[in-house]
Amino acid sequence: MIKHLSGDFETVEYDSKRSFLLYDNHESETYPFHWHDAIEIIMPLENHYIVTVGEIDYDIPVHDVLIIPSGELHRMPHLIPGRRLIFQCDSSVLSGVAAIESVMRGISAPLLINKEMSKELHSLAKKTLLDILSLNNKKSELADVKIYIAVVNLLTAVRENQLEKSKQLLDLDDIKLDEYSEKFNAVMKYIDANYMYDISLDRLADVAGYSKYHFSRIFKQYNSMSYLQYINARRTKAAEHLLLDPNLSITDVAMQAGFKSLTTFNRIFKEIKHCTPTDFKKLFSAH
Repeated sequence: MIKHLSGDFETVEYDSKRSFLLYDNHESETYPFHWHDAIEIIMPLENHYIVTVGEIDYDIPVHDVLIIPSGELHRMPHLIPGRRLIFQCDSSVLSGVAAIESVMRGISAPLLINKEMSKELHSLAKKTLLDILSLNNKKSELADVKIYIAVVNLLTAVRENQLEKSKQLLDLDDIKLDEYSEKFNAVMKYIDANYMYDISLDRLADVAGYSKYHFSRIFKQYNSMSYLQYINARRTKAAEHLLLDPNLSITDVAMQAGFKSLTTFNRIFKEIKHCTPTDFKKLFSAH
């Protein structure tokens, strides 16, 4: 299944004029830890499948769906006979669209979609992968467009599910949920534009228009992470791309990504990526 793996970096070679790949995979093989720039969506069709992302094992039953964000170290450690669909899509095609920035925030971490999470979302995820399988072999000029629409619809439904859970947790009506969505989207856009600088709680609370205490509490409940965790995740994402530049040292990357010290950078990067910045850089330089 993995066409080009050097070190732990996989080069995803898309077909001409396409920015996605679909593997109808029947291979009973193991695959070592690797990462790539593509978002990966996996659904077993026959027999379960086990995927390890970072330090977490995901045992995926038939018709459950695992979404793996780009840049995540993952492997398939067991010889499991069966059949599974493995869809990979260039993350830049999706994240480069301003209109769906908030949707992409819903897949900042691996996500296993099953009936316990939501029967409706599970049904949609299953249908999406089966539709992609059907469309993938069609020669129609609109088939690829329909595939992208199906993927965006699924990711949108994931984000809607997350927002609905936030709404219930915070006991919000629709008007208040819309207010929080507007204000926190503004905050996250501010962080996206300024992660390389010092960002204070006072400034973020001011952008949101809340007191520091109210902002800190509601941000964590709404986003399932603290504002500091979000800032560190954004800086780590920036560091991933900077580490690919052979002309930048680890210290240069840490400073440009907004970390105050090399020690802090090493600690936070390893917490999020499950490897050190040096190891991550080596994985790519081996390619």
